[in-house]
Amino acid sequence: MNKTNSLKSKLRNRQLTIGSWITLGHSSVAEIMAKAGFDWLTVDMEHSAITLHEAQQLIQVIELSGCVPLVRVGSNDANLIKRAMDAGAHGVIVPMINTKEDAEQAVGAVKYPPQGFRGVGLARAQSYGANFEGYLKWNETESIVIVQIEHIKAVENMEAILSVKGVDAFIVGPYDISSSLGIAGQFDHPEMTSVLSKVLDTARRLEAIAGYHVVTPDARQVVEKMKQGYLFLAYSTDFLFLGDSCRSGLKTIRDNLKRGYE
Repeated sequence: MNKTNSLKSKLRNRQLTIGSWITLGHSSVAEIMAKAGFDWLTVDMEHSAITLHEAQQLIQVIELSGCVPLVRVGSNDANLIKRAMDAGAHGVIVPMINTKEDAEQAVGAVKYPPQGFRGVGLARAQSYGANFEGYLKWNETESIVIVQIEHIKAVENMEAILSVKGVDAFIVGPYDISSSLGIAGQFDHPEMTSVLSKVLDTARRLEAIAGYHVVTPDARQVVEKMKQGYLFLAYSTDFLFLGDSCRSGLKTIRDNLKRGYE
């Protein structure tokens, strides 16, 4: 494990970190993004076609590139979480955490007894059996659990969720929260802005690390979220960076064609 680039210590010290989402299961994508300077990268296994085998390869590349690898698992399932951690993820982002019990389940699946109930196995994380004792100590103090607040029920239960020992931070999923309110994608809707204000107020009161996924590749929105007090920020996704760059470049070219190369 790369102790010199510990995301856990940055979270403890309330340092701003900026990461992104990987949904394309190719090692070159992970390498390009890791070397771009992100603090962490999340391999998305909820809304992508990435397999566990591909996820492990991506984790390897991210880590070897000096970046922190996380996995957003498909659900709050102990087996999915255990396998992501055994593949070498430094931590997991767990979707749809709506209650205190959900948060306890997520933490328990990451930690070995007595902290949790994770089954013991030997895989990449444990250096294929060569460093189990070292990993055991690392897992106890450095493994990361990020809970996703992405439903109005989660907002209502935030205080209980964030009281769970072992939850390091939360990250807002804006599309799902807005969908749970019946206003999917309407981030400027008064009801949505009111809910987000409540989320930040609760985070400040509890001194919790607040996170937000700015899905669109708009750096200005990330800066705005920084100003609001979010410290764990996800900046867009691999496919949106690619698509946005292509569309922007082509628009510039075609606009010039229409003007006759002015």
